[in-house]
Amino acid sequence: MAQSGNPLLDLSARPVIAHRGASSEAPENTLPAFELDVRLTADGAPVVCHDATLDRTTDGSGPIRARTLAELRAVDAGVRFSSDGGATFPYRDAAVRIPTLGEVLWAFPRMPILVEIKEPDAQEPVRRVLVQDDAVARCVAASELTAAVGLFREPPFASGASGPEIGALYRAQLLRRRLPVPGYDLLSVPLRYRGLPVPTRRFVAAARSLGCPVHVWTVDEPATARRLWARGVAGIVTNRPAAIAAARPAIS
Repeated sequence: MAQSGNPLLDLSARPVIAHRGASSEAPENTLPAFELDVRLTADGAPVVCHDATLDRTTDGSGPIRARTLAELRAVDAGVRFSSDGGATFPYRDAAVRIPTLGEVLWAFPRMPILVEIKEPDAQEPVRRVLVQDDAVARCVAASELTAAVGLFREPPFASGASGPEIGALYRAQLLRRRLPVPGYDLLSVPLRYRGLPVPTRRFVAAARSLGCPVHVWTVDEPATARRLWARGVAGIVTNRPAAIAAARPAIS
């Protein structure tokens, strides 16, 4: 769904993607941490939070969908974060709030962003914000729910209309060879699923042959990241972006 130049969709790039932000260093899915999962408030505002409820990460409780955006402004999203096992809480009472999607886009105006849409009802508000904030070219919509990304297969997001040049090239090659064209621009997969490895060499090679970069989550060990890069994985999704970025091999 993004235009040419987005490293998230580049087979040759090796992006390090902050999982819920640098969530080992700051409260997840907040502006100090940065990255985002999107849910809707009671009044339809797309806000950045992984869980459906407030209980685990804030001083609030109950479903996000039961709160208006104004009510969420009063919630402390830094109250529970500790990087030292509970000895200190450096973001407590520090005015760390649940941000809207728009606020993240404004705070990081040039950063490529993988937008994880947690519920189907959120796709239209997310689409609207990305268009209004001229962020289509640098954002990729993703979801575990097929119904949550249907709008992003249409212009101005559809790859055939505004996709990266490399993606358009691969699609043309597949059509000429009468092979199926995938309905997605990238694959974001777990390191393991029910004990089985997902990004095997064969899996990654097959995805690359279709022009689809593979991003793997959640990888916090530099040695594991290096092994994945060696087998052709593009992006690493991590809670420790600084450590993983330091281990990233140079692009030849």
